[in-house]
Amino acid sequence: MNSPADRRQNPADHHQNPTDGYRDLAARYGTPLYVYDLDRVEESRRALAGSLPEGFEIFYALKANPHPDIARALREGAGPACRAEISSAGELASALSAGYNAGECLYTGPGKTPAELEHAIGEGVRMFSVESYTDLQHVGAAAIRHGVVAKCLLRINSAGTKAATTGIRMMGKPSQFGIDSETLPELMPQLLAVPGTRVVGAHFFTMSNAVDENGLVGEFEQTVAAAARLAEEVGLPLEFLDIGGGFSSPYAVPGERADYPKLAAELERILDLHLPRWRSGTPHLAVESGRYLVGSSGYLLASVVNIKDSRGSRFVILDSGINVLGGLSGLGRLLPAAVQLDGAEPDGVASLVGPLCTPGDSLGRDVRLPALEPGDVIVVPNVGAYGVSASLQGFLSRPVAVEAVVRGGQVVSATQLVPVRTEVPAVAVS
Repeated sequence: MNSPADRRQNPADHHQNPTDGYRDLAARYGTPLYVYDLDRVEESRRALAGSLPEGFEIFYALKANPHPDIARALREGAGPACRAEISSAGELASALSAGYNAGECLYTGPGKTPAELEHAIGEGVRMFSVESYTDLQHVGAAAIRHGVVAKCLLRINSAGTKAATTGIRMMGKPSQFGIDSETLPELMPQLLAVPGTRVVGAHFFTMSNAVDENGLVGEFEQTVAAAARLAEEVGLPLEFLDIGGGFSSPYAVPGERADYPKLAAELERILDLHLPRWRSGTPHLAVESGRYLVGSSGYLLASVVNIKDSRGSRFVILDSGINVLGGLSGLGRLLPAAVQLDGAEPDGVASLVGPLCTPGDSLGRDVRLPALEPGDVIVVPNVGAYGVSASLQGFLSRPVAVEAVVRGGQVVSATQLVPVRTEVPAVAVS
């Protein structure tokens, strides 16, 4: 059996400049252009698997990037195959087209509609993460209509302290996510009795993009301790435990994803303490990740359309804005975007803006940039996650970015997404 150190890949083992040759792709396909490197995807999967104890499964959160070629690369190839975590009929369609078995998918999210549940169960999905008693009832009603029983994880909104510094915290406060842990003693008998469902475990996801390994370990320790306590004190079934994620990777700036040299040993210590039967498979253990698995694989190529000086400030206007690299801009989070241009050194500071008719179309203010001219192509690194899938594609009806997938420097596919409506059956609700 390989040790975690043997299975971990050195992030410094990168070949030449990953943007070499991408300018040719921009000439071939135009801009805006996303390039996804499947070699980097598989490298990230090996790195994450090598940071975990043997026996953990990894769910790939398709919300990060639902491109079927990327999802397929995480299911196939060398190393442990990822399972799919999905939150919509569209993500389910992407997972199925990438070869995932619907019965192995985990369907999550706080707003599962009757039509979506009918569609998912009809396609073969059998495992759901539920956010409330009524969410569980909705899953059960759909399962009964199909004559099946749905396995359900209770997503827990734990009230523990914060162990990690993070950009987005999901638990420990009033939230649409998860069942408040303090309500479980009274609620558990009802949860276990919902027709059409079988509660098989728990799902935690406390935060996103933890900035340090010690903090991530602390979050996981609180999660495992909470799951063990709920199993003992309120009778929570614990056949399956998803402890969430939070694995860190840079977004839209140069840099490498985080390395976790101590995580496997620390998780083994935590599990031995709180769930000593884990080594024999009780409970079955999983983590989930989107950003860490695919973030470093993606690059956005954009063309400089114009350069404008206004009252002492310079604006570099691109053909790509928040319609192409939204970065969850609806949350009001300004991207710290950085660019690369043939290795040129920064020559000055400017605002990097897009072509949309709104002052909110900003990819970064006071960005250090090389000398640029109209027609130059810039590269934004580390946008394989939350690029196209987190952008305002419909605004102003601008062209959707082409997505080119490469492996070994060769183009595997090049497609331009045309938004389509995923048909799901209408459900009469009495």
